[in-house]
Amino acid sequence: MSTPAPRHALDRERVLDAAIALADEAGLEATSMRKLADALGVTAMALYKHVANREQLIDGMLDRLVLSIEVPAPGLGWKDALRARIRSARAVMAAHPWAQTAIETRTNASPTVLAYMDSLIAIMFEGGLSPDLVHHAMHALSTRMWGITRDVLPTPAVPDDPAERARAMTGFAASYPAIVRMATTAPHAGEACDDDAEFAFALDILLDGFERLHAQGWTSGG
Repeated sequence: MSTPAPRHALDRERVLDAAIALADEAGLEATSMRKLADALGVTAMALYKHVANREQLIDGMLDRLVLSIEVPAPGLGWKDALRARIRSARAVMAAHPWAQTAIETRTNASPTVLAYMDSLIAIMFEGGLSPDLVHHAMHALSTRMWGITRDVLPTPAVPDDPAERARAMTGFAASYPAIVRMATTAPHAGEACDDDAEFAFALDILLDGFERLHAQGWTSGG
């Protein structure tokens, strides 16, 4: 008679690992306590010994991701260090698409989240930026400090039929000439936007702007 394989003891780390795997596969909405219990082969009540509720579970999942964001290499200037930290955050969040919803729906910052934000602020202070400028810089970075952004650029769908598409483009060009000029003459026109390149472009503009304002001795009351 074969001996059953030993079951691993359930602990918080195992619960969070399973929850992240479930969210990666099925999405955050589908990551319920019941489905997580099924995935672990335990009762839902067993989970409550390690997380008080689903919101605490999501907080823990997000903390695990934030802890995996790389610390910049020593010796970098503040701009390069801040860029490296945020680009690492983007890589982490991109690997777990549910993370954006998790971040945007949190009502309280955990100590881990606060520590990450503190690290970004510390980088700017080490670069000599004033508390006034750092305060406004953090607002400007907004969700980009997490490596995410939400573009709101609604555009009408282009018909698949060539004849209908031609008529539609003629109408668009008459009504919205600037949009059509950009969409048809910019490099890579007609291709899907490179989200990583667009993110890097916006981040560089922000960092360059912070650097310029710092050099000018900018103040919010100026």
